Amino acid sequence: MKYIRPLVTAIVLLAAIAAIGWYVWDQKTGTLPEGFATGNGRIEADQIDIATRMPGRVAEIRASEGELVQPGQILAVMDTRELTAQMARAKADAARATSQVAEVHAFIAQRRAEQQQAEDEFTRASQLAERGATSQSVADQKQTALTTAKASLNAALAQLSTAERGVDAANALVAQYEAQIADATLTAPVLGRILYRLAQPGEVLGGGGKVITLLDLSQVYMEMFLPADQAMRTGLGAEARIKLDSIPYAIPAYVSFVSPEAQFTPKQVETAAEREKLMFRVKVRLPEELVRANIEQVKTGLRGVAYIRLAGAEDLAWPPEFVGQPLPADVPGGN
Repeated sequence: MKYIRPLVTAIVLLAAIAAIGWYVWDQKTGTLPEGFATGNGRIEADQIDIATRMPGRVAEIRASEGELVQPGQILAVMDTRELTAQMARAKADAARATSQVAEVHAFIAQRRAEQQQAEDEFTRASQLAERGATSQSVADQKQTALTTAKASLNAALAQLSTAERGVDAANALVAQYEAQIADATLTAPVLGRILYRLAQPGEVLGGGGKVITLLDLSQVYMEMFLPADQAMRTGLGAEARIKLDSIPYAIPAYVSFVSPEAQFTPKQVETAAEREKLMFRVKVRLPEELVRANIEQVKTGLRGVAYIRLAGAEDLAWPPEFVGQPLPADVPGGN
């Protein structure tokens, strides 16, 4: 037994030395040249909640969990029977207001004719009174009639303005109901995949009630953190690569976002060593064309490592294991 313990100790020591040696060798062979930054993360996509704008009952849901949907595709429809009835009444009110405007126009034409007649009669009465062919009182009566006709015309013109405003208000109410009915049809704003169905047909939801959660596949990215010195050399559109744990090859990508402020800030930044602790959030995005071409294989939550070519290292070639598929020419970071 006294020889067994030293033997076990030696074996453990040799295993530790072998593990350390393998780790050092792996780090040396897998290390990128100077001019490249690296950071780990996971594939992510933004979640969009498809919600109702107005309170109402869910009439039907046309999408299932896991389904791939296109922009503009109908996902759910709310019950619009009450809104449709209200819009029909509003359209009737708008038609009635329009007919009232037509009536006022006819009334104005009548008042204009009456005013013209009153002006003609006043002119004749005034001329006759000047020649003594009639009394001045007759001319005064015609002047009073002319004044009354002018006042009646002005009143009719005021009624026209009121009637026209009534048409505008009625049409605005119709447009409001039309917009509410349109909002009752919930559509996909982007290319995405249904993550959750949060409501069922027949449920009554309040304004802003969530019906579906959609995973936005138009922007698939990996989020990573870089120290300040590397973040300063990371520009928008910089060429990048992503290597996932579950995929043996590199995926082309590009930098779509660099945070303008540090994410981890020490309480007191006094020394250079402390300043190096400042980390900046960076998003490495997969080209939308690449995502669309492999849409059925796109999964969020997959972990991996992102690699970025820093500014000033444009002439450095990617190591063979990071070459991957070249980026399209019209994609930031592409050749």
